[in-house]
Amino acid sequence: MSVDGSAIDRRLARGALLPLHRGVFAVGHRHLTLEGRWLAAVLAAGPGAVLSHRDAAALHGIRKPPELEKVSVSTPSAAKGTSALWVYGRRQLHEEDVTTVRGVPTTSPARTLVDLAPMLTAGQLQATLGEADRRRLLDVGATHRALRRLRTRHGQGHQRLLAALDAHEQRGITLLRSELEERFLDLMIKARLPQPALNARAAGFQVDALWRDEHLVVELDGWAHHKERQAAAWDRDKTNRLQHAGYVVLRFMHGDLVHRPQEIAAQIRNALAR
Repeated sequence: MSVDGSAIDRRLARGALLPLHRGVFAVGHRHLTLEGRWLAAVLAAGPGAVLSHRDAAALHGIRKPPELEKVSVSTPSAAKGTSALWVYGRRQLHEEDVTTVRGVPTTSPARTLVDLAPMLTAGQLQATLGEADRRRLLDVGATHRALRRLRTRHGQGHQRLLAALDAHEQRGITLLRSELEERFLDLMIKARLPQPALNARAAGFQVDALWRDEHLVVELDGWAHHKERQAAAWDRDKTNRLQHAGYVVLRFMHGDLVHRPQEIAAQIRNALAR
């Protein structure tokens, strides 16, 4: 059903239509679901547009939704961005690069990984591959084909994704529970230390990082940790039991990773050497 301009103006005047983007309106209210906001952004970018980058990763469930309200879309046209849209214009979008999830046109998981690679650290990228694999969305062949199609965009992102795919093939799924663990994994990669098993089990406990052969455990505590006396007591008991089982246990806070990463890397290197 087509609606002429005067009819739209009347509906706008009485509040039946509410503008979201140029030419895109909400009916009755602006309280949209996240999928509704994403679909509105895709429609605003014009024919052939799809959700992309961080927002596409969130739609696929392989990254958390971005904190910014500005939505990322890719389009083969020369459309320009707005205060509400990041528009990646003149993009080559092969039919294999495009899919639909819950009614929202979006880049495929493989193309999303290629687009995201320059934006993520090595640790974040490995974690994203792990989550894609866990959700059965990781298609290594399709990812390599997307890389080849975009060979003119060779750069740090391409190399980082190839390295992450290689690491994933060698070590299997890397599942992280927090940004703190992503930061820790980044540190291990940058310091060229052997990568541990993450969220593994040792002596009956789940630990944040484990070097099994070296009997080394690292536990990571966020800002809010240890505020509860019961939690602190549990950590002490866990540490004591791990040490009794023969593990060396190192604990680091969020601030340690931010302010003294080289010192942490040195401590772990020395512990592994022992």
